[in-house]
Amino acid sequence: MKTLALFALLFAPLPALAEGFSPVREKAEFVGLINGKALTRFGISLNVSPKGAIKGKAFGATVTGNWNWKNGLFCRDMAYGSTEIPVNCQLVERKGSTLRFTSDAGKGDSADLRLK
Repeated sequence: MKTLALFALLFAPLPALAEGFSPVREKAEFVGLINGKALTRFGISLNVSPKGAIKGKAFGATVTGNWNWKNGLFCRDMAYGSTEIPVNCQLVERKGSTLRFTSDAGKGDSADLRLK
């Protein structure tokens, strides 16, 4: 049940209108945004390191993973507790201190996380 809750929150569809969000196209820009900050959302806090590691917690479970930047997309694999989450390349967009991650190269569901 925890896994379903995490997926529902991390990948819940957002309204079609994305006014004010600008794409993050370059790895250097993304690293500049996340360096030294946590990505947060209710019940979730993740540290995405400039060197490609993902570590944090989601609803009390440990989250680990790796990421790289490929063709203008954030590509990551993760584990949530003992559940493996397969590789997915995501479009990243920014509006102020919010980063929107849209799965399937921008064609899937989105999740907004705040930089803190």
